[in-house]
Amino acid sequence: MTEFDPTEFFFDTADEDHVKREKSKAREVRRSQWWKNQLGKGKCYYCEKRFHPSELTMDHVVPIIRGGTSNKSNLVTACEDCNQKKNNLLPSEWKEYLDKLSK
Repeated sequence: MTEFDPTEFFFDTADEDHVKREKSKAREVRRSQWWKNQLGKGKCYYCEKRFHPSELTMDHVVPIIRGGTSNKSNLVTACEDCNQKKNNLLPSEWKEYLDKLSK
């Protein structure tokens, strides 16, 4: 039996239509009260540090380009530094990256 690989369930790269559609949805979510409440918490999902809401960005836990969607269960607030470092990594790849940094 082979080991479970969660990355098998996501696209390597999503098609252009998917990316356009999800980016449009993300723009809508940014205007929602739900998103404003998330920003108001002032916390980066990844490093868990506190930030002013204007210093937080929207991050797709599973990136759009990797098949992610712009729904509440896939969107988190992230500081610019974490968001840039995470880039288009899947959660398992991001964890592996952090584990390597801590060694």
